Amino acid sequence: MTKPVFTFFNNTGGIGNTTLVYHIAHMFALMGVRVLAVDGDPQARLSAAFLQDEALQTLWDDTTCAQTLYRAVHPMLRKDDYVAPTPKEITPNLHLIAGDLGLSCFEDPLSEQWCKADDNNENTYGRALDILTAFWRCTQEAAANCQAEIILFDIGPNLGAINRSVLLGTDHVIVPLGADVFSLRGLQHTGPALREWRKSWAIRSAKPFKKYTLPKGDMHVLGYVAMQHQERLSRPVQAYKQWIDRIPGDYRQYIEETTSADIPKIEDDSFALAWLRHYKSIMPIGQEARKPIFSLKTADGVSGSQMATVRAAYEDFQNLATHILLKANLAHLL
Repeated sequence: MTKPVFTFFNNTGGIGNTTLVYHIAHMFALMGVRVLAVDGDPQARLSAAFLQDEALQTLWDDTTCAQTLYRAVHPMLRKDDYVAPTPKEITPNLHLIAGDLGLSCFEDPLSEQWCKADDNNENTYGRALDILTAFWRCTQEAAANCQAEIILFDIGPNLGAINRSVLLGTDHVIVPLGADVFSLRGLQHTGPALREWRKSWAIRSAKPFKKYTLPKGDMHVLGYVAMQHQERLSRPVQAYKQWIDRIPGDYRQYIEETTSADIPKIEDDSFALAWLRHYKSIMPIGQEARKPIFSLKTADGVSGSQMATVRAAYEDFQNLATHILLKANLAHLL
């Protein structure tokens, strides 16, 4: 039985996607859910959040086993199959398949194989399907090996071939959104891209293929996580508010393809998984300590007055994690 895959994705950078994945992975683990976090971004920002530079360099240099997504799929460039990844244990309930800059060399082959998967020659499209599903197959095997119950993917802010292949094996997409024009502009491209990929994958995956069961390519958008802005003196509050007010309507228009005269506010929106604060006073402390902000202690440099913010962060991320599981019909994991 395959494990549910959640991919956090928006076609716009600078929103806090990686920070969100890092914290929600830790929260799931604290709640007793066994998690496999996968860094599908060649920039490896999620890996850098979890690991010290020295540990990350050692992991990258180790060629004896596939501890990165790149090492796992690289053999496929030589007409072999993937190598089962060896996840890095972060906590007993949380494991990581690290990212690697080398993963970017997989972009062109994936793009080429996407076209070949539409070929009528069984050998041609069969090999293409092997490569296109490599991320899904290798992470499913890794999840089974470390007894993970869910898989969380962090990917880069683009509509490239790597992200498309990750999303083919994704059950639920979660869209982080910021209070700015770029974040909302990203929705205009993200929604149509997901619909086109679902449609194209349905055609490709319908070809006769008995080697293994292919991923469904559902890419069901579970909802969005709105990230509160960090106010700046140079930018009036009203400038943020106009974008915040547009989020529910734009999400419906571009992701759900629905329109309504009665658009709710974020706090009342059924598509809103959470509206998270920016936690600007404690986020740098968490980054320095390489700990989620809701696990910070006074020994990490948090002042007594900041502990209330730490507790609020715990409640916010616990509520988000619970909401995600309930909406994905995974209440049995609670």
